[in-house]
Amino acid sequence: MPKKQRKGPEKNSKLVSYLTHHLQMLIASLGYLSRQPVSTFMTSAVIAIALALPAGLYIALDNASQLSADWDGTTLISLFLKDDVNIKTVEKLAARLGQSKEIEKVSIINRDQGLKQFQKISGFGDAIELLDENPLPHVITVQPVVDQQSPDKVVHLVKTLQNEKLVELAQLDMLWVKRLYTLLDVAQRGVWIIGSLLALAVLLIIGNTIRLDIQNRREVIEVSKLIGASDAFIRRPFLYTGMWYGISGGLIAWLLIAVSLGIMDEPVQKLAALYHSSYELSGLNSNDIATLIAISCILGLGGSWLAVGRHLSEIEPS
Repeated sequence: MPKKQRKGPEKNSKLVSYLTHHLQMLIASLGYLSRQPVSTFMTSAVIAIALALPAGLYIALDNASQLSADWDGTTLISLFLKDDVNIKTVEKLAARLGQSKEIEKVSIINRDQGLKQFQKISGFGDAIELLDENPLPHVITVQPVVDQQSPDKVVHLVKTLQNEKLVELAQLDMLWVKRLYTLLDVAQRGVWIIGSLLALAVLLIIGNTIRLDIQNRREVIEVSKLIGASDAFIRRPFLYTGMWYGISGGLIAWLLIAVSLGIMDEPVQKLAALYHSSYELSGLNSNDIATLIAISCILGLGGSWLAVGRHLSEIEPS
């Protein structure tokens, strides 16, 4: 019986040839762009601006969220206790509340401290001294753990504390907190909408640029088809060109964002110092940078794929 020929080496040879051609097209497309630096830079810069805008808005929103986390520390629930509650009972209640996972910090303001503070703030110090007894109750201030995604949990905590037997009134002004998180939610959706529209713009920019490249190389494509080149073979350099446009646009967008943050950093620090805050602007971390470049790369490949798929089939050797 004749021996079967081994196909392993042949398959490996085809795979090596396939990968080698991809590597050649990858380098060749980069060389093609480097030979026309002005037009390449202008196209990449337009892509970068389109990418930098939503990315910059994302950073602004992220910084606003971090700043609001600091404001959450000022969110306090005031528990006005009943008049007949003594200080020892108040301390036991405060200790029990402090063990709750929903509460970050608990402090006590006894009625004597509350009266002194009221005298200083109200301006009725002389009139208050004429009172026979202290009319103020003991107060427990509770700093809740505020979840930025679910601020309504604080409202539920207020209702729970109101049901305590020793509590006469649990009070919290949640209006500004709800407004803040609603504005952040609206801004976040706005960033997604703007980002989607500008991503579409990037697809159109790269698609139009690749279309012009296809028209400029029309004769080369016709000759390649005459000698039997497949559409996949001809498509390859254009796809890598779009990818390089996307990567360069992402890198320039990162540079634009870094420069913008550098310009804004000093005035933001001065403003924070006026409010005795150590707040600092945060920029793109390594994961954000990788995501930005990956998205720009995908947009580059997508735009070039759409352009090549549409216009390459229109070119046939005459």
